[in-house]
Amino acid sequence: MTLTSVNEKLERLAKIPAGKHPIVSCYLKLEPRDRTRGKYLIKLKNRMRKVLESLPGLGFGARAEQDAVAEDLDRIYTALDGPGTLPKTQGIALFASKGLRLFEKIEIPTVYRSRLVVDRTPLVRELLAVEDEVGRLLTVVTDRKSARIFEVTAFGAEEVIDIHAVATRGGKFHSDRHGAPGMGEHTYHNRIRTEKERHLSTIADALFELDRKQAVHGIVFAGIGTDASTIERFLHPYLRGRVIGTIKLNPKLSTAGDVHRATLEARAAHEQRSEEAMVRELRDGLGTRWAVSGVGDTLRALAKGQVRTLLVNPDAEVPGFRCDSSGRLVASERECRGDGAPVPVPDVIDEAIEEALRQRVAIEVVHSPAAASAVDGLAGLFRFR
Repeated sequence: MTLTSVNEKLERLAKIPAGKHPIVSCYLKLEPRDRTRGKYLIKLKNRMRKVLESLPGLGFGARAEQDAVAEDLDRIYTALDGPGTLPKTQGIALFASKGLRLFEKIEIPTVYRSRLVVDRTPLVRELLAVEDEVGRLLTVVTDRKSARIFEVTAFGAEEVIDIHAVATRGGKFHSDRHGAPGMGEHTYHNRIRTEKERHLSTIADALFELDRKQAVHGIVFAGIGTDASTIERFLHPYLRGRVIGTIKLNPKLSTAGDVHRATLEARAAHEQRSEEAMVRELRDGLGTRWAVSGVGDTLRALAKGQVRTLLVNPDAEVPGFRCDSSGRLVASERECRGDGAPVPVPDVIDEAIEEALRQRVAIEVVHSPAAASAVDGLAGLFRFR
């Protein structure tokens, strides 16, 4: 799937107005552990059952609407039933509506968590958020004589610069038979070192110019030897802070697809390393009242606009309610007193993610078991108290 085709699909979906036809939006995690023994299908079936049971409470009481949703769910399940139907990415988004003759699949590098929602409009905010969060990355695939620089986004990779160095032919030094032993060896190795440094400096200059044209969010070095990581020494100081990882790739054989997948894996590893710092901030914030943990308390803070970063435990599933007068999300019916009737929602955490996306709140799904234990379903870091 090309970046152009993804953007075209996003544009079409974003233009669909709220109407009378129900639309099913499905985000599915496809990490290795989700694919094992078809776990993703088991979870999808459970969510499908809960969605069908909740339709009357969500305002889809007509039999025709419920039948249409059931058909859309079957289409989504069929499209995902079997290893040959799955993308190589760790996430996929699907949108289906029988009444609108809509069925779209979009491969994405990751999803916050698997969720299945029926609404009058397609829920595309997560797609847009993923694109913004990944931003523009630069990946340098290099060896001693060449370098290929790729621009990587959430949905694809494109080679933008191809650098070829003037390098001395490889091999061991052989001294002149007619001269003293080792004669010229120092000059030879100096020349090799100078050529290498000139090559790395050229790459660093190219990265600097690309950043000047449009700011990059991260830099990844790739290669089959040790040269890739040494480029960092030649980078401008403020670019060094944007290096997010080093990976193994063959400069001559790697395709744009290979670079895209490997770069996003490096970014995911970098994000996981930052989870501990995020949880430390949460624990400090709980002591100073600059953070909150727990579904009910976090939903109240989200309704007030206090949350700047929403932390999500990916394994939590909690039913809740939406107050029909204000649209506020709550954990219990009694919290809707004076704010309209409580409308049940199958999983209030899914709804909280969508609300956070609407408010442009940063979302961090905490995958590490040790770090996730600090997040009681939901937690929030505050922008104000």
